[in-house]
Amino acid sequence: MRAAILEEYEEPLSIEEVEPYDPGPDEAIARVDACGVCRSDWHGWVGNWEWFDYKPPRGHILGHEPAGTIVAVGEDVETVREGDQVAIPFNFACGHCHECRNGYENLCENHLGLGFQEGAPGAFAEQVPIPNADINAVKLPDGVDSEDVAGLGCRFMTAYRGMAHKGQVGRGEDVVIYGLGGIGLSAVHIADALGANVIGVDIMEEKREMAEDLGAATTVDAEAVDDPVDEIHDVTDGGADVSLDALGIEETCRNAVESLGTRGTHVQIGLTTKEQEGYNPLPTDAIVMNEIEVKGSSGLPPAKYGELFDMVRIGKLDPAAVVSKKIDLEQVNDELQAMTDYQTIGLPMITDFS
Repeated sequence: MRAAILEEYEEPLSIEEVEPYDPGPDEAIARVDACGVCRSDWHGWVGNWEWFDYKPPRGHILGHEPAGTIVAVGEDVETVREGDQVAIPFNFACGHCHECRNGYENLCENHLGLGFQEGAPGAFAEQVPIPNADINAVKLPDGVDSEDVAGLGCRFMTAYRGMAHKGQVGRGEDVVIYGLGGIGLSAVHIADALGANVIGVDIMEEKREMAEDLGAATTVDAEAVDDPVDEIHDVTDGGADVSLDALGIEETCRNAVESLGTRGTHVQIGLTTKEQEGYNPLPTDAIVMNEIEVKGSSGLPPAKYGELFDMVRIGKLDPAAVVSKKIDLEQVNDELQAMTDYQTIGLPMITDFS
């Protein structure tokens, strides 16, 4: 089978023929029908995230946003069979640790990061193995197509958890989203579907336009205004109810928190680079004096996929609307390079692995 392999950081991935997989007793093998190309893949490609053990080793297959069709199952797998279309989370759970037993498989104490860690080869390939398949292969219901939910495994479901569960947005609340990449645009679409008034902030006109197409009530060009925080306070008449930093740099993280009104909730999804190594300064006094809550959002427990699928099935959510282009496996290098300068729009998706 063909796969895109990390040979050296910040160098083009090597497209090679590798041996197909045989499933272990609790594993399933999926043919990759589609796989998103995410900024998290870029982080792995440049060698970030060593500080929390997500720096992929050389020789690793990248890719962590697949949807696919089961082609083989191990003898102990009970929940999926050959021919089933499945969504595949990026954080493979073990199913038996404290967090898994309490319904937080996304925070599994023994999890493996798909496409990032040893033991979890990624989905920039014709096939991907799924360990603990009874937990980590989530069968798609009727009316939900695999190409529509590639990317759901990371950006879309993380944005969903951030907006629906962590930010608990809705009821006409004002939600400001800093950084309109794949996560940010997914969050715009989701927050709008949940009933919020969404404001998107980005310096790229094309991203702001896409945010408006996905439901943003208005957008702000962070470079064209004196201070985006002041602009948000003016637009919302005192500050947003919920903010999201979808990028992870110091400026957007700080601005997102400072854009909140009293008793606001900040959701952090964007992760840091080598320059920050996991740390951004925050306006501590404003957090205290305004009783602001700060919450992180990472993935979505598989048990919660059903509520997201229901919204997709009835048409309230359309993950495919965030897809900007469909590419073949060779083009993944162009997309990773473009992410260095934040030039990708929406969610590029690999659909041709031949």
